[in-house]
Amino acid sequence: MIESLLQSESGWMNFLIFFGLGVVFLFVVLGFVTYAILAERKVMGFMQGRIGPNQVGGRFGLLQTVADVLKLLLKEDTIPKAADKPLFIIAPVIAFAPAFMVLATIPLTDQLQFADIGVGLLYYIAISGITTIGVVAAGWASNNKYSLLGGMRAAAQMISYEIPLVMSVIGVVLLTGSLNLNEIVAAQENVWFIFIQPIGFLIFLIASVAELNRTPFDLPEAESELVAGYHTEYSGFRWAFFMLAEYVYVFAMASLTTVLFLGGWHPVMFLDFIPGAIWFALKFSFVFFLLMWFRISFPRIRGDHLMEFGWKVLLPVALLNIFLTAIIKEIFL
Repeated sequence: MIESLLQSESGWMNFLIFFGLGVVFLFVVLGFVTYAILAERKVMGFMQGRIGPNQVGGRFGLLQTVADVLKLLLKEDTIPKAADKPLFIIAPVIAFAPAFMVLATIPLTDQLQFADIGVGLLYYIAISGITTIGVVAAGWASNNKYSLLGGMRAAAQMISYEIPLVMSVIGVVLLTGSLNLNEIVAAQENVWFIFIQPIGFLIFLIASVAELNRTPFDLPEAESELVAGYHTEYSGFRWAFFMLAEYVYVFAMASLTTVLFLGGWHPVMFLDFIPGAIWFALKFSFVFFLLMWFRISFPRIRGDHLMEFGWKVLLPVALLNIFLTAIIKEIFL
């Protein structure tokens, strides 16, 4: 298909346009990451009675994250002598690439989507799981016991919580009869799934925080125990890749939550004169604020409590939610 596309002049033009849009979208995501970090630091400072960034870029510190990124890029790139060098170098790329790939299937509006795949939800879940390989590879390749422990924790946590994460969206799939994200949004034109699937929404939200390795589930990078976890030996731009992957996944997960449970770009009743893109941005910002709020408010939990909660609480409740959804669909729909 790609060869036939490139053989024609219009095919080349379409390819260049699509590639250009991809590059533009990459810069949009990088801009989001830059100011998402700033927003998180400002909100964290406000909630903890501090000022937050207020020097670089004026009183609001608008250029503080830009300065931090430049500092990272200028730092010396060190590779431990005993490390597995090829794997050490490629691990950050393996961790980051899936984070950007999954964004292709997320419909930001009814007109803005890079790839309308019939099984977009399945694609998202499958591709996002590759990041676990990058994290484990980084821990192994560093030849550092703290990094290896962090990588093993990450593998155990991300695999364990991916199961209830997938289970939580099966209720949505049952109600819509489709894995296509556009059709899932279309099915919420009259009522958002957060009202029909409140249990699924809560499970998805909690499991997504664990998948993102964010507080209170940030055990893979627990600095009080593991120095910095799987990226202990990383510095400079390679370390920045891991942080970039985390915040790109925040962008992706907040967008997916909006699509699955908050009606995507569909407006609130009687406010349909507001464009869909603004509605999507408002809902997305709400989910992102929740993720910031969790990080600021909750302490890190113990590792054994983390695993017990995933297997003994979230998974049974997710299975119960599927059972109840099937009964409701059979009787009332």
